[in-house]
Amino acid sequence: MSSLFALALLQDNTSTGVSAGGAAMGTGVAIVYFAILLLIVISLWKIFVKAGKPGWAAIVPIYNLIVMLEIAGKPMWWFILMLIPFVNFIVIIIVVIAIAKNFGKSTGFAIGMIFLPFIFYPMLAFSDAKYQPVA
Repeated sequence: MSSLFALALLQDNTSTGVSAGGAAMGTGVAIVYFAILLLIVISLWKIFVKAGKPGWAAIVPIYNLIVMLEIAGKPMWWFILMLIPFVNFIVIIIVVIAIAKNFGKSTGFAIGMIFLPFIFYPMLAFSDAKYQPVA
């Protein structure tokens, strides 16, 4: 039994369990995540400005949803629907489709905005699309 104890003492137990490769990978993922997040915020800022709304609203968490409802031409009480689980997915899809239509884009473009926002939001923001609300 004493030999097992001695063997346990000889083992190197100084490892923290995090390898350098794992830490580098995590850092790389975090950098890519924040780059995409910054791209989305800049794109929303430009979209809000194109629609005649304040650009800074893109960085205010709840207010940006209210501004998106205004751009989509939907009533403000829909914000309450956005707070209901599972209903919010449907409401957000309808709002994104309405935003795309108000910028003269198709429903297919709106589906792109839903599934690939890091590609389609910058396309909408930096294109020559004009905000023309549909009645």
